[in-house]
Amino acid sequence: MWQMKVMESHQFDPKQLTGRNRRLLYEWRQLEKGLDGHRDITLTVNRRNSEGLPTSYLVDYHLRSICGVEHVAELNESGVENKPLFATGFKMMIDLPVNYPCVDAPPSLYFLTTDTTGEPIPHPWHPNIRYFGDFAGRVCINMADTYTDLLWGVERVASYLRYDTYHAMMESPYPEDLKVAAWVMRQGEPKEWIYFEQ
Repeated sequence: MWQMKVMESHQFDPKQLTGRNRRLLYEWRQLEKGLDGHRDITLTVNRRNSEGLPTSYLVDYHLRSICGVEHVAELNESGVENKPLFATGFKMMIDLPVNYPCVDAPPSLYFLTTDTTGEPIPHPWHPNIRYFGDFAGRVCINMADTYTDLLWGVERVASYLRYDTYHAMMESPYPEDLKVAAWVMRQGEPKEWIYFEQ
């Protein structure tokens, strides 16, 4: 017999909450409802505020995607084929700043690049996700500009991982990782490596 999953967020009454907490509850309910039944995306509350509402989430994507390329030290050099490497399983954090949902306080979305012991773990190779440098894992999604909810962001990132959505052209809005964007334009598209799900 099929049973409906009881959503943890339903223990809260929005009428008893302040404006910010009401928005946090709304986002939580949207995420629970929208991801219920998804086998390829799971959500865990990572941190809560003093009222018990989530201010950070861990999103697990159980999707096959590109996690790097062969011969990365010779990326896009003449005569070098940088074939994609794949992984299944990526972890993304969503952190909500104290003044979220103000326009100047968008959520921070970033993929983990190391596990709890500091060992490297696969993170996405995508022009709209930073792969190299100090900000590796950072997701460029422009949620503040579109006034969208967190569920939209989580689903949008899934489309990034499947390469259904990407922006690799060197024009506004610019790609988050220019090296990966150059690889997409020079090798990924021409050799059809980014069309692995089609």
